[in-house]
Amino acid sequence: MGGTAHVDRPTQPRRTAVSRDADGYTAIESYAAIGDGRTVALVASDGRIDWWPVPALDAPPTFAAVLDADRGGFIELAPVGPYEATREYLPDTNVLATTFTTGQGAERVIDSLPLGRSGRLAWSELARRIEALSGAVEMRWSIVPGTQLGGVAPWISRRQGELVIRAGEEQLVLRHFDVGEPVADGQRISATFTARPGTPGLLAVVGAADAPVFLAGREEIDGHIDITIDRWQEWSKTIEYDGPWRDEVHRSALTLRMLQYVPTGAVAAAATTSLPEVVGGAKNWDYRFMWVRDCAFTIDALLSLRLHDEAQAAVQWMLGALRRTAPDLHVFYRLDGSAPTAEENYPDVPGYRRSAPVRVGNGAATQQQIGTYGDLFDMIWQYVDAGHCLDPRTAHLLAGLADRCCDTWRQTDAGIWELTSRRHYTVSKMGCWTALDRAVRLHEAGQLVGDQVERWAGERDLVRAWVEDRCWSAERSCYLGYAGADGLDAATLLMARTGFDREERLAGTIAAIRKELCDGPLVRRYSGADDQGGFVACSFWLVHALVAIGELSEARALMDEAVALANDVGLFAEEIDPDSGAMLGNLPQGLSHLALINAAVA
Repeated sequence: MGGTAHVDRPTQPRRTAVSRDADGYTAIESYAAIGDGRTVALVASDGRIDWWPVPALDAPPTFAAVLDADRGGFIELAPVGPYEATREYLPDTNVLATTFTTGQGAERVIDSLPLGRSGRLAWSELARRIEALSGAVEMRWSIVPGTQLGGVAPWISRRQGELVIRAGEEQLVLRHFDVGEPVADGQRISATFTARPGTPGLLAVVGAADAPVFLAGREEIDGHIDITIDRWQEWSKTIEYDGPWRDEVHRSALTLRMLQYVPTGAVAAAATTSLPEVVGGAKNWDYRFMWVRDCAFTIDALLSLRLHDEAQAAVQWMLGALRRTAPDLHVFYRLDGSAPTAEENYPDVPGYRRSAPVRVGNGAATQQQIGTYGDLFDMIWQYVDAGHCLDPRTAHLLAGLADRCCDTWRQTDAGIWELTSRRHYTVSKMGCWTALDRAVRLHEAGQLVGDQVERWAGERDLVRAWVEDRCWSAERSCYLGYAGADGLDAATLLMARTGFDREERLAGTIAAIRKELCDGPLVRRYSGADDQGGFVACSFWLVHALVAIGELSEARALMDEAVALANDVGLFAEEIDPDSGAMLGNLPQGLSHLALINAAVA
């Protein structure tokens, strides 16, 4: 690949900060994620699970202390006295191992959202295996159900000797073995026990919403954990990548797989809602949907890693969603493929460190973002170029959308950053150029038919001329954020990926962005966003752009700095505060990991 050789760093468990503020919140970067192909749980470095919606990622969360420390709900497990913690994912899995070290000994907790022998379980199951490594350590645990963002009043009862939590339509049953005798006290189930070598403990919660629950026994739950480890490791063997930053690429691929909603193939943009871009601010969004833009990056990443089954699932989901709303093209869709509903605010939920409002749904659903055409058509072109063939119904649908792009590219829109001011955003016009360029390519490859191709080619050339005339600053030698703007937009770096420009104009834009938007390896999204952190994906887009102009040594140096910004288990949120290094926004953030993979491959 040119440049100096890269040596991957050995993976070592790193000691994590074990602290919460006076209100009960911990840093976003202190969370690790576990998932089962339907939902994701967040495990803090102190062993507390502060987020777990059941049975699906976008379900009302009974455990949501990350957004409401008092009433959100959590599942905690830790030593009684002082301790230090280190953690890591078990090799090539999304199963988390946290080691607690105390003055009396050491314990390892294995956290998993298990899979079954024939695939995902018919119910949700969260399993925590406690393995005593040395000494005799007193442990404590508790389960405190939350209000599902203020929507229900949970209650605990006994049924046939088992402790059962009811929260709205959700039913959760406690399973426990060698972890003490639980006591139900009001809205809490808790116990203490002494962990000793040779006597592993097992704590599990099995649940479902509006469906029966299977009361799995110890042998079955233990078996599910082992099966899950084996299945993640088997899946990891299908990742075909052994280049630079191998560990980081594999972790990112595993994270994306964890965000993939297996029932439909959609990949959620993030696992959470309302984690803030600015702590204490109102920029708190729900990203538990699949954006068309993210789908394009996903296909790029999956195909580059030779993960064709997952790419096929994502494309089929995207086409199914498009058919539901045709001829309209939405910015994003729900994980089941339906059109998104209106955004709803929850004023009684305080939000992460008082970052309000907490939101369910996303107001961008009603926006026009014409760059989405480019994302869609680039995704389909990558798919076809990798050896797939379109069916006639899909070809007809795409031809109609290419025509619509011809009709709408001259309009203003909200841009890639979903801003409230409608403008002629440069990256949106570049997206329309990409859409029509790929439509022409698909026609030339025999995938699209009809006489519209001359129109597509003509409008494509008009888009380029428009952008070069109105969005280029000859004085500053760079593309501006929008026609008539003074400022910059880091998303214009994506022209390297799409091929809009990979020569002098890209080089000039890179130089301007590095001068005006960069703070070390971090890149702000656009001029005037000084109150926000560096957008992680933009750092990797800059790496990709540097590669495109042949600056390989610069790209490698930036890549090394950027991947080092991940948390102790290799996860990225949406943004990072350049002053403190704290993560901001929802976690794990799919776009951050997609950009990492695509930059490494480049």
